[in-house]
Formats: sequence, structure tokens, C-alpha cells
Amino acid sequence: MDIKQSILTLSRKAINSLYNQDIEEKLIQIQGTRKEFEGNFTVVVFPLLRYSRKSPEQTANEIGKYLIDNNKHIIKFNVIKGFLNLSIAKQYWISFLDFANNTNDYGIKNANEDSETILVEYSSPNTNKPLHLGHIRNNLLGYSLAQLLKANGYKVYKTNIVNDRGIHICKSMLAWKNWANGETPESANLKGDHLVGKYYVMFDTEYKKEIKKLVAEGKTLEEAKKEAPLICTAQRMLRKWEHGNKKVHELWKNMNSWVYLGFDETYKKLGVDFDKIYYESDTYQVGKSIVLKAMKEGLLEIDEDDSVWANLKDKGLERKLLLRSDGTSVYMTQDLGTAKTRFDDYKFDKHIYVVGNEQDYHFKVLSIVLEKLGYEWHNRLQHMSYGMVELPEGKMKSREGTVVDADDLIAEMENTAKETSMELGKLDDYSENEKQKVFRTIAMGALKYFILKVDLKKNMTFNPKESIDFNGNTGPFIQYTYVRIQSVIRKAKDSGIEITQQLTSSTDISDKEISLIKLIYDYPEIVNEAGINYSPAMIANYVYEIAKEYNQFYHDHYILKENNEAIKQLRLVISQITGKIIKSAMNILGIDVPERM
Repeated sequence: MDIKQSILTLSRKAINSLYNQDIEEKLIQIQGTRKEFEGNFTVVVFPLLRYSRKSPEQTANEIGKYLIDNNKHIIKFNVIKGFLNLSIAKQYWISFLDFANNTNDYGIKNANEDSETILVEYSSPNTNKPLHLGHIRNNLLGYSLAQLLKANGYKVYKTNIVNDRGIHICKSMLAWKNWANGETPESANLKGDHLVGKYYVMFDTEYKKEIKKLVAEGKTLEEAKKEAPLICTAQRMLRKWEHGNKKVHELWKNMNSWVYLGFDETYKKLGVDFDKIYYESDTYQVGKSIVLKAMKEGLLEIDEDDSVWANLKDKGLERKLLLRSDGTSVYMTQDLGTAKTRFDDYKFDKHIYVVGNEQDYHFKVLSIVLEKLGYEWHNRLQHMSYGMVELPEGKMKSREGTVVDADDLIAEMENTAKETSMELGKLDDYSENEKQKVFRTIAMGALKYFILKVDLKKNMTFNPKESIDFNGNTGPFIQYTYVRIQSVIRKAKDSGIEITQQLTSSTDISDKEISLIKLIYDYPEIVNEAGINYSPAMIANYVYEIAKEYNQFYHDHYILKENNEAIKQLRLVISQITGKIIKSAMNILGIDVPERM
């Protein structure tokens, strides 16, 4: 039986037997024993004092004695104030190690017919600019969350909504029309998303000039922003687009096609993908039809200027605009349509939006508006909110062209990985193709791990050089640990050593080995808790801990040079299952691990 579950069950029985109190299992807290104390598991006694009506020490001693008397694997205990530290027999850890080593996909659950369906939306780019560092955090969080939920046995579908219409798109289109002279990605030798982004920045530059001129002529800043010829022309272009103007649509399709090719190239570099891509140019129409239907049913308010609003005052919120006075839609309109389209497509049990914390209010309102319009599944929508990512130099601004481009950052990471690897001299016998593959694997491992190890609620500063260090809490350190393990396994096989499927229960085992086996034991629970909390960071920090613990074990113990065959087999099995777990955990994070490095 699972030893932790056994401790839970017996602790509950102990309280019933000793104090005549029947309590729920969830009231019993069990955690790993802190390293400075003897033991493997700790029962937190303080919440149980209301049932024992005795001191923490006396309660812990009584429960400890009960556990020893009723479970042969619990061999001793010690009490530190209100903490009951339990030591588990070495034979249990050996039998557990056998179980883990012989379990396919240890720690991972597979979906079945009864599994819940979860949609994860991430990326959500605008087609007026290339992907940047902020998009990288979004894509990596979204992909990893999808992997994490799959590992917890859910049916998961990865979706993307491409924001391919709206005033921001028209800004790029208008700038290209005015100043491009027919320039294309091919003629400019630029990725399509970079070319379109160039004209988005150009629009903003010229727009600011017009604003400055109007202010000098006596307009207020707000008046100048509204009356500048460029923005007025862009707004007219948007109205033409919504009314199906042929020339505007041809330009829109052409420029978007350039951007899609550029996005696909970047997604491939990042190693992320999608099961289905939705487009705002389709879903906004669904959203408008939802709004128009709700208007007829009297569920919305129409102002004198014909703008359409949802009154949310009964929820303690302001009114929300759904259609502008000229009939054009807003983001909320599109999101209503996207949500309904996806529910019709998947009948999801949950829909998770991976979007930055600046949109917290938006997604709160989206659910409330859907509820107001009668959609019973409105409470299945969840916002996975995360903090912003910055560079040591500060924040980034798209329209001013001061963002860190995703493609440039990936290229910089690959160059840094190359420099670091060549300095270490570990790839001298590799072909050029093999070297390039390893450089990319290290670079992306460094980038992904550095971003995913940070709690998603926190803002973070990304430092490329720190991320690629082969020592410390980094992706390359974990990748190198995996490579070290594979080297041990290969050398064992080359020496004709078969790794056993059944360990000898009487084998001697050190405290360092038990510490590592305990971390192996923790993996399924970590995956489960990380899934509940939508936290790739929990996986990242766990895999660093097990890699660090393995390296200490590796330095303190002989493996292939060990003379005692039973102990050698034990250490090989520990190595083998640790390697499997590192690969599994890194896969959840979307990170590849090389076999050699």
C-alpha cells in the first residue's frame, strides 16, 4: 500500500481509537520531514489537539506509538514540538523502487472516455506585429499547462485565437498602403510578421507627428488623438472591412498571409502547437449575432447613439460596451463569439484562457455577460492570469518598436548555447549537424526553464546569460544531469550489465539513497498538485530538486565501480528511474533532453 495513504488512514484510526473522535481524513496534514530532522514523513499534530485535548508532545507520542504498532513499515518516530516525524523501513523504499521502475509512465495518468474535456487557449497574437518576449512567456505557459493537464488524465485541446481584425490591423494595412511601394517579405528579405510589424511602428511614428501638429494648432491632446487624419482614415478602413469592401479585404488577406507564415516559423522554433486555430474575423460575427439576439430579447441597453451595452450594475460592475455606435464590434463581442463557437465544437468542461494579468477584469466580465445572456456554461471559463515579463532594461512597447523580438531572442539563445558548449569542449567528436541540434536543444531548454520556473503570478525579469548556465537552477543543468544518467546506463550495458527488474529486499541502503528515492516517490503527487494549481513552476522546481539530489548521490556513491552486486543494481535502478522522471517532467514543461551533450 502507498505509505503516505497508510499513514493518513492509520492516523485517522488512531484519533478514533485514542480519543473517541471520528474526523475527516483531509484534516490530517502530512508533509516531508525537514532535512535537519530524522524521518521521512511528518504528521502535523497541532490541528489534532482539539480532539485529543492534550499537549502537542503527548498527542504526537500517542499517535506515533499507535502507528508503529499498526504498520510494519513505520519503524520509529521522534517528536519535535507539535511535529511527529516518522521513519520508514528501508525495505519499504526498495519495494517501492521496484514498483516505480516497473511502472510505465510512472506518475502520469492517461485520459479515458470519462475524462473531463479542457480547452487551453494561449498565444492569441495580433497580426500587426511579430511575436515578442511577452508572447514567449504566454506560449510556454499555455503549452506547458496543456501538457500538465494531459499528465493528470484530462482530455486537453490546445487552441489559439488569432486577432486578425480591428483598428490595430488597419493601422499596419494603412501604413503599408501609404509607404510600402509594394514591398513584400521576399523583396525585403524579411519574415512576413516582421515586415508587417515594421509598418505598425511606422503608423505610430507618423500618427504622433500629426498629433503634435494639431496640438500646436490649438487642439487639446484628446482632440488631436481623435481628429488626426491617419487615425480617422484607419477607422474608415475598419468600417469598410466590416462592410466587405473588396479591395480592403484583398489587402487584409495578403498581409495576414505573410504574418501567418512568420508565426508558424516562430511556433516551430518554440516547439508549441495547437489542435485548432480560431480567427477573430470569423468569431466576431458569431459574437455580433449573440448581441443582436440579446437586444431583441431586451437583455441589453441601447444608447441614443445606437451603441449597445450590458448593464452589470447588479454585479457591482460598470456597464460593458458590446457594439459601438457605428455597429463595429469590440474585443468583448469577439470573445463572446469565440466562447460560444468553442463550446459548440467541444462541449468543454473547462475553458482556460492563458492571458496576462492586465486582462483580469476583462475575463471576469466575459463570464458575467455570458451568464446575463443565458449561457449556463459561463462558469466553466477560467482565466490563468500571469505576470509580465521584462528585461533587465525594463518594459517593452510594441508600437514604439522597443520589444524584444521572439526570433531574435531565440537566435541569441542559440549563439550563447554554442559559445558555452564550445568552451566546455564536450562536443568535439560531434558532426556539425549534431552540434547544431544540441545547441538548439540547450538554448530552448534554457529559455523555457528560466521562464517556467517562476511562479506565474509574479512579474519576472528575463536574463538570457543567466538562463544558459550549466550550474544552478537552470534548464541546461537539468539536461546535463539527464545526459549524465544516460551515460551511466550506456556504460552499464556496454559492460554487459543487465539492470534488474527485481531488487533484493535485504540490500543495504544509505540515507542519501533514501532521500533520492523519496523524491521519486513524490513525483505523482507533485504532478497532481501542479495540475490542481495550474503551476508548471511546481514541476520545474521539483525536477531541479531531483536533478540536484541525483548529482549529490552520484558524487557520494560508486555506481559501476561498486563491488557489491546488489548495491550496484540498486544504484542503477535509482539512476534509471530518476532519468525517466527527469525526461517526463521536462516533457511536461515542453523541454527536450538530449541523450548526449
